[in-house]
Amino acid sequence: MFSRVTSAAVLGIDSYKVEVEADISAKLPYFTVVGLPDNAVRESRERVSSAIKNSGFPFPQGRITINLAPADIKKEGSAFDLPIAVGLICAMGIIEHDTLSNHVLIGELGLDGTLAPVRGVLPISLMAKKMGADGIILPRENAKEAAIAQGAPVYPVANLKEAVDFLGGTIEIEPATVKLRDLFDTASSYFADFSDVRGQEHVKRSLEVAAAGGHNLLMIGPPGSGKTMLARRFPSILPPMTIEEALETTKIHSVAGVLSRDTALVAARPFRSPHHTISDAGLIGGGAYPRPGEVSLAHHGVLFLDELPEFKKNVLEVMRQPLEDGRVVIGRAAITLEYPANFTLVGAMNPCPCGYFGDVYHQCTCSPAQIQNYVGKISGPLLDRIDIHIEVPSVKYSELSGPSTGESSDTIRERVSRARRVQTERFEGMKDVYCNAHMQTKTIRKHCILDEQSESLLKMAITKMGLSARAYDRILKLSRTIADLESAENIAPHHVSEAVQYRSLDRKYWHGG
Repeated sequence: MFSRVTSAAVLGIDSYKVEVEADISAKLPYFTVVGLPDNAVRESRERVSSAIKNSGFPFPQGRITINLAPADIKKEGSAFDLPIAVGLICAMGIIEHDTLSNHVLIGELGLDGTLAPVRGVLPISLMAKKMGADGIILPRENAKEAAIAQGAPVYPVANLKEAVDFLGGTIEIEPATVKLRDLFDTASSYFADFSDVRGQEHVKRSLEVAAAGGHNLLMIGPPGSGKTMLARRFPSILPPMTIEEALETTKIHSVAGVLSRDTALVAARPFRSPHHTISDAGLIGGGAYPRPGEVSLAHHGVLFLDELPEFKKNVLEVMRQPLEDGRVVIGRAAITLEYPANFTLVGAMNPCPCGYFGDVYHQCTCSPAQIQNYVGKISGPLLDRIDIHIEVPSVKYSELSGPSTGESSDTIRERVSRARRVQTERFEGMKDVYCNAHMQTKTIRKHCILDEQSESLLKMAITKMGLSARAYDRILKLSRTIADLESAENIAPHHVSEAVQYRSLDRKYWHGG
């Protein structure tokens, strides 16, 4: 007695087809699963046998062999429970094999036959759409996420018996549907707004420039100056996500198992803020069974690293590749995985260990050596990948107690989006260049041409501050972004002057000034 059921598994952020083959032979009772299963898949034997019995079906007597093909790729997770159970029931002749021919089945079984949600459903549903499946049968909690693919009909079931009755034709199940545009509009709102922030106008301006050009940013200031509050509102001024960006980001969150069942779609720019005790695998991704890390969960959004010098040095250094390439490559002996990681880095730190160096309201108790050691925890190569360094001073009482006069996120986002549209037209047809922050040397020389006065101003600033060649390129890119915010075709001296201010901390903290 033999049957074959179609299922799927996730590799990276994409899905691939898995054939679940079930064979029952007249030999001594034994239940084995082959095809490189991990512990969770091997343990499905106990879950499947109990679920079949407790759902009112006979459990087959004899030697049971389950093969997960292709057999050369390691299978992990509990999503194969449902196809294995249905495959055994089909092999016993309870349902016809033809009904399984073009359905994709996934789901974790409880001992009583109920179905529990699994991760990675969106990429599986997209794969089912691509292969032209007749439908996808899965747990009810995953139905909304699967329906986002707008492809194969999604049939949500509550338990094993319901799945078998549906395949046997004794019951009908209405396919789950969602209105993607309505879901996208509902999920794309932000709850924090820039109008909540009192004072710090120059910092808000730097965040606007960072958003307009896709620039990474580092805020330096004493505790309580509002660094975290500003960072949390940064996603609200970024250009709205497209549906394509939302689907790609949702795939990553689904594979990582952090997707909310209530929303099922990540339509607002992600904001990830890991603790400074995070490991390099937690930040970049990886592990025994590779998972996306925080840099990938922040794809198309913001990665906020608070107390930047407190992160382990090796953790910070592994960020250099995704900051340059917008992706993470994780190599293993048997396979190499790639996760997208196109994010904006926002860092925050105190100016010294006590936090009050340069603060007009508190006395700093740190020695010059302590300050130098503290800020020296951030390597030069990493710092050079951060375009904007901005000081965030303590807020005056008059600004805290006065009326709020700040612009709303919507107003700022309109200017940012307008500047991004200019850059989209500028870089049309160029690979991997979508905004000014992505420009390489050749592109910078083409689009960041300075007049004589601007060149003289930049030369004087570079000479006096002792900035590196990489900082020179950063200033040119920032100048281009500031000009784009003004819809200016050419870079003017005041654009360069403002851009230089965003690198002035280089001398003060990192060059012994």
